[in-house]
Amino acid sequence: MKHARTAAVKLLIVFWTAFVPILQAQAQSTASVQAAPPPLSPTEQTIKDIKNPASWLTWGADFRARAEIFDNILTLNPENPLHEQSYLRFRSRIYASLTPVEDLSLNVRVANEAREWLRPAGYTPYSPSSGWDWRDGIIDALNIQWRNMLSQPLTLTFGRQDFLPGTPSGLGDGWLIGEGTPYDGSWTYFLDAARVTWDLKDQRTRIDVVGLMQDPYDNGMFQTINANQYLPLTEQDEKGAILWVANKSLPTLNMDGYFIYKHDDANVNWPFGSAAAAKYRPDNADIYTLGGRLSGIVHEHVKYSVEGAYQFGEKQDPSIKDAFASTGSLEFRDISAFGVNTKVGYLFKDSLNNQLHLSYEFLSGDDPNSKSDEMFDNLWGRYPRWGEMGLYSFAAETRIGNEANLHRFGPTWNITPLKNLDFSASYYALLASEEVATRGVSSLFAGNSDPPDHGTFRGHFMQAVVKYKLGKHVTGHLWSEFEFPGNYYVHRTTWYFLRPEIMFTF
Repeated sequence: MKHARTAAVKLLIVFWTAFVPILQAQAQSTASVQAAPPPLSPTEQTIKDIKNPASWLTWGADFRARAEIFDNILTLNPENPLHEQSYLRFRSRIYASLTPVEDLSLNVRVANEAREWLRPAGYTPYSPSSGWDWRDGIIDALNIQWRNMLSQPLTLTFGRQDFLPGTPSGLGDGWLIGEGTPYDGSWTYFLDAARVTWDLKDQRTRIDVVGLMQDPYDNGMFQTINANQYLPLTEQDEKGAILWVANKSLPTLNMDGYFIYKHDDANVNWPFGSAAAAKYRPDNADIYTLGGRLSGIVHEHVKYSVEGAYQFGEKQDPSIKDAFASTGSLEFRDISAFGVNTKVGYLFKDSLNNQLHLSYEFLSGDDPNSKSDEMFDNLWGRYPRWGEMGLYSFAAETRIGNEANLHRFGPTWNITPLKNLDFSASYYALLASEEVATRGVSSLFAGNSDPPDHGTFRGHFMQAVVKYKLGKHVTGHLWSEFEFPGNYYVHRTTWYFLRPEIMFTF
């Protein structure tokens, strides 16, 4: 184990430092390009001409290389042979947009992510793979978009599409909507949906109505490319509806209100057989979520966001273990759960762009002494919103990325010490609202042991990230996270996650 860890760490160092000369050279050339006034440089003009060969066609491509190593966060047990993971990821994508007539476009993107497993894979859908794995290609975007529909401020987007936070297609900051394919990591994140956006510019209001149908495996809607086996993207067949209203009339008080319905159907036609279906822990559920978000800038230096949501409905989850169902339950239980997500930031607006943010998040956990289900469901928000630890460490407790039973509190500092170089550092104290992990593996959680060893402190979480941008075509980052587990867990060996990345876009 020590030899593998040393080799993987060396690999990370070599991987990152090998690109430093390239990054520096590219930075110098990019700086000269940016300093030059229009027209574009010959290179950039050539790239633009290649990417826009006709007035009705644009296309592009990107390539991302990552090395990832982490320990203990998946198994929560240093004695498990698969506790340490080390692998390389190579994602390539090509995309195009065709506009045959004004306001009507066809958008398509194809993606592949090959991996080199330096140690046996410890998590689905790859387990127990090792060595080189090409996997398959997948159509991760294919939609028709009609703007100014019927000469009204309406936009219809029909088909496979993204809901990424921080982009025009995002809803809020992506707390509950943003990832439809949690099992393949950040290879894809699409949702198969029909979306109508009504943009009332005079009222500074946007209304989104969404209907979606998400298959649990990658060939459900479109056939995969060169597949040697089908891969799971989520646990069950999912359908849903979203009504989202956002108003930005006041800079100090942007208001969002939403209603989200999610229907889970565990009776899916798994290509792996019934044993595999049980492995992925599907459920049957009807989940109704009512929520709202307030955000804005209250002062030149101060901004904030406050979001809260309440959930009701019913769920049948066979993985539940509590005082009423010690070995799992086939009964539907009434849902009564809630969550809060807040952030306050101070912007120094100095030459180094210093920023300081304070975050608090609460996601309710299931009370083992109640016949209801109080566990908050983060719906289609199962991605690393605040850290990779939040994605992997919940796999043994609920499902991968299915955060719940959580208090998260702490600061984040951002600074830009050099042009195109950003640095951030975060600390969070993590706690559980309930001592018992009602979906958890009993041998991993102190509150589930016999006799129980009571504790609600999940641990101290620390993160440091360096990002470097080299103009339009090359970016990179070095990502690191550490967590020191507390008395909520049986095993309290330090967790860590490390990742260097370089990305090229064309």
